[in-house]
Amino acid sequence: MEKIVEFIRKTIDKYDYKGAVVGISGGVDSAVTASLCVKALGKERVLALLLPERDSSPDSLKLGVGFCNWLGISYQIVKITPILRVLGVYKLQPPAFLIPYSIKKQYALKKWEVQGGAKVFINDLKNTGDDEMRRGMAYYRAKHRVRMCVLYLEAEKKGFAVVGTTNRTEYLTGFYVKWGDDATDIEPLLHLYKTEVFELAEKLGIPEKIVKRPPSPDLIPGLTDEAAMGISYTELDRILKKFETGASLEDEPQDKVSKVKALLEAAKYRNVRMLSLERGGSA
Repeated sequence: MEKIVEFIRKTIDKYDYKGAVVGISGGVDSAVTASLCVKALGKERVLALLLPERDSSPDSLKLGVGFCNWLGISYQIVKITPILRVLGVYKLQPPAFLIPYSIKKQYALKKWEVQGGAKVFINDLKNTGDDEMRRGMAYYRAKHRVRMCVLYLEAEKKGFAVVGTTNRTEYLTGFYVKWGDDATDIEPLLHLYKTEVFELAEKLGIPEKIVKRPPSPDLIPGLTDEAAMGISYTELDRILKKFETGASLEDEPQDKVSKVKALLEAAKYRNVRMLSLERGGSA
C-alpha cells in the first residue's frame, strides 16, 4: 500500500498536478483508488465524479454517494444520459424510457444469454459479430468514452490528474474500453490482480457493502464482470498468475484454462493501440 501511495504522491508532484479526479462507480476498484489518493494527497485534493446514466443500477449512485461521504471527499453528480441521448446512443437499442430497472435487467440478461453468454465477450474483444453485435458494442463503449470526457473536463478545469481504476486482471483480459476507462493520467492499480484489490480494500477498511458487491461495468443492466467473462475472479487470477510465472497448469480445470487462454488471445486485439505505416515503407 505504501508504495502505491508514494507513487501517486510523486507522480502528482512531478507533473505539477494540483490534485486528483476519480470516477466513483460504487465498486471496489474506484473505492480503493480514491482511498489511496486521499492517503497520498489529502481529502481536499481529491474530487470524485459520479456519472450515472439511464441504464445504471440505482444502487451504484447510492453506494457511490455513501462512500464519498464516508471517505470525506467532495463529489459531483453528472448525469450523462442527456449527452448519450443527443449522440443517438440509446437509439441503438429498444426504447427503455420509464421502464423499471428490474425489467431492463431481465431483458438485458436474457438477450445476453441468447447471443451466446460469455462467448459474446470474446467476439467483443475481436470486434467481430453481426450487425446487432456491433450495435451493442457501440452502445456500451460510447458510455465509457463519454464518462472519460466528463472526467477530463473537470480535471483540466482544476489542474487535476485523472486517476484510473483499471486493475491487472482487467488489463490482461481486455476487460476495459479502449479510449474509455483506459484513457487516464495515472493507473495506480494496474499491477494488482482483482483479488489483490479486494485484499487491499479490506486493509483500507472500505465499507463491506462495496467490497461484497459483485463487480460490474454497470453499462448493461444486471450484467456482472464474472458473467461477462464466464469465470470467477478467484479462478481467473489463479490461472493468470500461473500463465505469467510459467507454473504448471495440470491441476487446474482444463476447461477453465482453455477459457483463460481464449481471453488472453482475444485481448491482444483490445490492447492494440494504433497501427501505422512504418517509417521507410513504400507509399
